[in-house]
Formats: sequence, C-alpha cells, structure tokens
Amino acid sequence: MPRIQTPALQQARAFRRALALAIAGAVLCFASPFAAAQSKPIRIGVPTAVQLQVGRDTQDALKMAVDDLNAKGGVLGRKLEMVVADETENPETGISAIKKLTADEKVDVLIGGYTSGVTLAQLPHISAAKTIYMNVGSASPATNAKVKTDYDNYKYIFRVGPLNSRLQAEQLTNFISVFVKGELGISKVAIVGENAKWVQDLVPLLKKGATEAGADVRATEFFDAQTSDFSPLFSKVKESGAQYMVVVLSHASSDIFAKQWHDSQFPMPYGGIDVKSMDGDFCSRIGGKSVGEMAVNFAVRAPLSARTIPFWDEFVKKTGRSPVYTAFGANDAAYMYADAVTKAGTTDPDKVIPILEKASYVGIPGIIEFDENHDVKPGTPTFKGPALLLAQWREGCKREVVHPKALRTAEFVFPSWIKK
Repeated sequence: MPRIQTPALQQARAFRRALALAIAGAVLCFASPFAAAQSKPIRIGVPTAVQLQVGRDTQDALKMAVDDLNAKGGVLGRKLEMVVADETENPETGISAIKKLTADEKVDVLIGGYTSGVTLAQLPHISAAKTIYMNVGSASPATNAKVKTDYDNYKYIFRVGPLNSRLQAEQLTNFISVFVKGELGISKVAIVGENAKWVQDLVPLLKKGATEAGADVRATEFFDAQTSDFSPLFSKVKESGAQYMVVVLSHASSDIFAKQWHDSQFPMPYGGIDVKSMDGDFCSRIGGKSVGEMAVNFAVRAPLSARTIPFWDEFVKKTGRSPVYTAFGANDAAYMYADAVTKAGTTDPDKVIPILEKASYVGIPGIIEFDENHDVKPGTPTFKGPALLLAQWREGCKREVVHPKALRTAEFVFPSWIKK
C-alpha cells in the first residue's frame, strides 16, 4: 500500500533535506580555501644578476630542476614555477628585487644571489619577509654570521654555494703551499684582488695562511673593479720580486686583466679565484689570451659525485654552454628545497628549516650539508663536500684540472713566453 504523506511527515523530510544541504555547503566553504592552497603552484623567487652568465646559469639550472620535478608530479601534488627579479650588482636594486618577490609575488622560497654587498643589503628584508633564502652566489662569511647570533630573525638564510671566502682562503692557501711552492718550486708570490666585500674578507686570511705555509708574500695589492689599465699594478708586482701572481677577482675587470697580462707578456704566471674566467666562453671571447691562466672552479665534468656528469651534459645540451658555479648551487637548491617540503608536508618555513638543517644531499660539486651558520660545509679528506678545483686554460681554449692532484687531468704548462 502506498504510504500516506501526512503534513508532519512531509515537514520532517523537508527539514532533513535542508539540514543536509546546509552541512554540505559548510563542508565546501571550509574545504575550498584548503583545496585552493594545495592546488596553487609553489613559487620560487629568483633574485640574480640576469645580464651575467652567473645569472643566466642560475635561471637555466633552476628551470632544469623545476621541469624535472613538475614532470614527476610536482611537490605535494603542486607544480613549481619560477619568478625572476634582476638584482644587478647594485644593493638598492637588490633590495627592490627582494621586495618585489616577497611582497608582490609572494614567493615561497628565494634561490639566487651573486654579489656579497648586494646580499648583505638584502638580509634584513629577507628576514622581515620570513622567507627561506638559498644563496648560490655570494661568498662573504658575513651573510651567514647572524644565523648563529640572531637565529630567530636570520634562520631563513642558507648558503648552498659557493664556499664562503674564509674557506676559499684556506683552500687557496693549500694551492699555494702544495702546488705553487711544492710542485713549481716558487715561493715568492704576490696577491692582488679587487675592492669587493668578499675579497676584502678573503685576502688578509690568504696572506696569513700563505705566510704560515712558508710562502714569501712580496706584495698585496687591491684595485678598483672598474680599472681599465693594469700596467701600474703589474709594475708593482714585478718590482716586488714575486714569481707567481695569485688573483682574487670577480667583476668586470677579468677580461681586461687577462688581455693586458697576455699582451704585455707579463713575466710570471697567474692563477686563483677569477669568477668571470669560470665562464665557458671566457677564453674564446678574449681571443685566447687567457691561455696559461689557472682559475678556480667548484665543479668540472668529472665524477665529483653521481650527479656531476649527468647534470653537466644535460646543461650543455640544453644551453650550449658550460655551467658556472651558480648553476650547481641553483639546481641543487631546488631539489633540496623540494625534498624538505615533501618531508615537512608543507611550505611553512618553520617546518621546512629544521629539515634543511639536517639535510645531507648528494649535490653536483659534492655532498651538501650545512653547519650551525647554515653555511655549506667544505670537503675534507674524509668528507666529499665542495672543494676548490684549479683548472688551466690551454691551447684551443680547453680547460684541464691541475689541482688538486687527485683530480688532475693534465700537467701544468707555463705560458709560452715564460721559461720555468
């Protein structure tokens, strides 16, 4: 028999339907913001000097990592995307880049950097934004010093690379002691560097270390990064009686320095930290005039780790050029951040930072781990971390690793106009 629909029964059913719709609506209201937050991309802010190879390589290496991670489903089911801001080599522009990325673009993490003076100016603004910053370019120890002394405000700062200038000084001291003095038999050296913050940090340590290692440091000279005539500097170095010139430079003067060294047939070899000389086209763009120079690299196409050669070959395939050190740091930083976010289950910096602090990642130049200042740890005889590799430009604008001896690919050759 059909059920009799009394007014009371109809009213009860209507009430239940209304209640069900209200509950469903409430669930949707609470779920929608959560679902939206989980579906929006994870944004990587990239502050870098876009007109330089360090900046181009930062972007290209990051894009490689982002494309790879996105092809695998992203992170926590969310895609990754990059937002680039040009910080140039100017502190004020660098601050504007950070503000744009954190306040306007609301990025989840910052990966980039190049000039120490710019990075130092940016630090208070990164701290105020409470955004993780993974430095891949600047070397001054001062950029990470406040992590230990003012942790709550500066815990966001990490250096994935390069080694800080104090550690570079230690390893360059080893180069002077073991190679210049030990193998070439040259003890009289001159140290020349440009007036930049990280160089000013490094040179006094290098002089002290080289002296303690038995080298005779005949001259220590600084020059302006905009110098266009190095003949007065070369004269001072020559008059000092030095027989090997150790350089520490990174900005616009590298090309001019190498050309004038070659054209003047300067009577001593030189080598050290020359950031522009890391560029794959450095030798060819100055007409081969860097042949004979030794320049620091943080990675070469050698099995430094399981990642080195695969990354190197893929980068060359995609860009047509050899990567410089910011490429290694940028690519490694992207994977390290993605791994930390995955483990934390969130992009919340307070949850991600403790995981980064404990990370041990097989990176391109070696194993990446952080010390108490969130600074990348250097390699040691028992720890395969990043280290300085000294490579010499050779005829045909090829590069060969000469130091350390364990990674040597060819013996050192004096410039053609210099007799040993």
